[in-house]
Amino acid sequence: MSEDGSGGFALPAFNAGNALLQFKRALRDLALVERGNGFELRGKRVVELDVVGPVITVRLARQLALTPQWDGVTVKSAGDQRKLVDEVKKRLARWAQED
Repeated sequence: MSEDGSGGFALPAFNAGNALLQFKRALRDLALVERGNGFELRGKRVVELDVVGPVITVRLARQLALTPQWDGVTVKSAGDQRKLVDEVKKRLARWAQED
């Protein structure tokens, strides 16, 4: 048994390009519409994406608005990616309740 606690298995390296494709697919599955480098809900921008080197930088709208305030998120691993998809789901549910 390995002493580093990983059980002898190394985690695969994070590939920002592949992760971006997976993230875009997940956002489309949530009924968001892709426009350029971002995604919209009912014509309002809610997510903007950019790949900077080995990470994905994301801007996530705080509120559903024509000119939203943004939260910045950096995705550096598959775990970060899963957390971000969960956060988008939470915000979509909150915005649906507010309508």
